[in-house]
Amino acid sequence: MVSKACIVGIYQKKLEEMVRAAPDLSLTVVVPPFWKDERGTVSVEGLPGEGYKLRVEPVVFNGSFHLHFYPRLRRLFRDKRPHVVHIDEEPYNLATYHANRLARQSGAKTLWFSWQNLERRYPPPFSWMERYNLRHTEYAIVGSCTSAEVWRAKGYCGPLAVIPQFGVDQKTFRPPALPRPETPVHLAYVGRLVPEKGVDLLLRALVEVSGSWRATILGSGPSEGRLRETAVALGLGERVAFRPWLPSDQMPGFYREIDVLVLPSRSRPNWTEQFGRVLVEAMASEVSVVGSCVGEIPHVLGEAGLVFPEGDVAALRKTLAKLVESPVLRRELGALGRHRVLRRFTQRQVAESTLAVYREVMR
Repeated sequence: MVSKACIVGIYQKKLEEMVRAAPDLSLTVVVPPFWKDERGTVSVEGLPGEGYKLRVEPVVFNGSFHLHFYPRLRRLFRDKRPHVVHIDEEPYNLATYHANRLARQSGAKTLWFSWQNLERRYPPPFSWMERYNLRHTEYAIVGSCTSAEVWRAKGYCGPLAVIPQFGVDQKTFRPPALPRPETPVHLAYVGRLVPEKGVDLLLRALVEVSGSWRATILGSGPSEGRLRETAVALGLGERVAFRPWLPSDQMPGFYREIDVLVLPSRSRPNWTEQFGRVLVEAMASEVSVVGSCVGEIPHVLGEAGLVFPEGDVAALRKTLAKLVESPVLRRELGALGRHRVLRRFTQRQVAESTLAVYREVMR
C-alpha cells in the first residue's frame, strides 16, 4: 500500500485490523516521513507497525497534492515483488500514475482510491495520468456513492467498491466513563478554517442562542483571523474559544469533553463535503452531531444527526437552541450516533471490506 494518509497514528488502526483479520497477509505500507498541508507539518506517527511493515520513504514535492511522488518505488517493488499494490491516492495525481506504472511493470495488480465527488475536468498532464489510471487497474475503491457515480461518468468501467478510506476505532473513540454534565453545553467545530467550511455561519447562529453554553473552534487555516474578528464583533468573545489543531492521539479525549459537534459546510463549484471524518469520530464518542445538507453529510449522519439547509443561519440557530435546551435529545442522538458507527464505520468493517477487494483482485 502507498498512502501518505497512513502517517497518522489513528489511521494505522485499519492496518492492524487488516493483518489481524488475515494472518496470511504480508502488508508493507509506504508513507512519507512527514506531510505538509494547511495545518503545518505532520510527522509520521506510530512506528513500528503491529503485524505490518511501515516503510518510510522520501517524497518529491512534499505538500503538493497533485505532484508529489515517491522516487524509490521502483527499487522497492523490485525487492518486495508485491502481488497487489493499493495506491491510496486520487487517480489524477502523479503519485498514482507513477506508482501504478511501476507496479504493473513489476507484475503486480493495482487498485486506487478516490474521494472525488464532483465531475471535474483536469488539463494535461493530469488528464493524461487520469486516463491511464482509469484504463490500467484491476479495481477502484471510492469513499462514497456520489464518488462512484463520478468515476462511472468519467469512463471507469472496471470493478468498483464503496468503502470509506478509514473507519473509527470504537475503543479509542468512545463516550466518557461518566455522564456528561448537563450544563454548560459545550458546542464545537473541528476542521479547517476556510470559507467553504461555514464556520462564520456557526458564529452568526450562536448570537441568539440562549441558555448555558460555550463553544470551541478547533483548527487552523487562512480564515482564522477573520473568524476571530467576527466572534468579537458579534459579542461572542467570552463564550467562543479558538484552539489550534490537536495531535491525533488527543482527539478522542477532546470529543469526550464536548456535547455537540457542528459541521456547517457550504458547497463551492469545485468542492463539496466528501465525507466529514469528524462526524463519525464524534458519533462514536456519543456526541450529538449537526451538519448542513451538503455533499455526503446527510448520508453519513442518516437518522443519527440533525441536518439543516445549506447556509440557513436561522435553521441552524433553531437546531442549536433545541440541543442546548434538551439534555434528553442530546443523549438520544449520541446513542444513535454510536450505534450507527458500530454498524457501518468501524476500522474492522473497513479493513474486512478492503481485504475482500484484495481477494477479488487476486482471483
